[in-house]
This record gives sequence, C-alpha cells and structure tokens, in this order.
Amino acid sequence: MRMTVAGIEPSPANPDWPRYSSSPFPAYRFVPGNSPHPRRHPDGHSYGQFEPKSETLHPDAWSESDAYRFGIDLYNFAYWWECHEVFEGFWHAVGPKTEQGQYFQALIHLAAGNLKCYMKNDIAARSLLRKSLRRFAELPDYYMGIDLAELRNRLGKAPTPDLSDTVLLTLQCASNRSPRT
Repeated sequence: MRMTVAGIEPSPANPDWPRYSSSPFPAYRFVPGNSPHPRRHPDGHSYGQFEPKSETLHPDAWSESDAYRFGIDLYNFAYWWECHEVFEGFWHAVGPKTEQGQYFQALIHLAAGNLKCYMKNDIAARSLLRKSLRRFAELPDYYMGIDLAELRNRLGKAPTPDLSDTVLLTLQCASNRSPRT
C-alpha cells in the first residue's frame, strides 16, 4: 500500500506485471472514503473530463482496442474503480443482455469485488466475486484474449476474498485463437 494525499490506496499484486496499453495511469487509485472522487471533486484525477464513451468492440478485435487493453491494465495494477468505469462504458455500448455484455459485467463485478475486499467489506466482496464467477461460467473458455477456463478455476479456488490472492488477468496478445473457442 502507498500513502496518497487523501490516505492509503491499494498496491498492485505484482508491480512487475506486463502492461498491455501505453495509456498513462491516473494520479491515484480511487477508494471511496479515502480519496477525492475522480469526477465530482475538484481535486479528482478526472475532474472536468467527460466520462469515457466506448464504441462497440467486436470480440475478435479486442487486441486493436487500446481502451480495452487499458481496462485490463487498470485492473491488474489495482485501479479497480477506474477499471470499472472503462468496462462499464463497453458494457453500455454492447448491451447488457449480449454475450459481450455478460463478459464486461463479469469484469466489472471482479474489479468491484477486489475494491470491496480492499475496503474490508467482505460480504459485498464475496457477493461480487461470486456474481463474476457465475457470469464467467456462461462464457466460452477463451474470450477476448483471456483464458476464462483458467480464470474461473483460479476464482473458484479462493474460499474467501483476500487481497494477496488477487487474480491477475493475462491477455494472450500473440495468440491466434478465436475468442469463441
């Protein structure tokens, strides 16, 4: 954990994890109650900026989307609230009832679950992580660059949320696999 002007913020599980985008990280990781709200507070890292609007993203074209890859980076480096915002934009763009919408909702739940775990809200964390796992279970084993079979396996083994056991997301950028297999 590191200190910020407002308090303590989470640290990434592995600070040496590879980056998938070139987008710079925000000035701090937002934690409700610990730091200024990114959009609403004048000291927020995104104050005055428009909410990110995402275009629809075909599952086969995930590697071409810097915004998608940046969302993965945000998650892996413990910017869970910010990650949620990026994936929520995609979720709205593709529609919540679509397969892709279910995928983005699962990622949103996963990020929010980690944030709640950090905030010591175990009941909410467990609920969100279970919802994430259920949504991932409805999807193919490999989807949008992520081996969901392995992710489901790792998420399912965690008896309770523990920040030291944050499941990092590995994108298979060089893979020729179809996201539907």
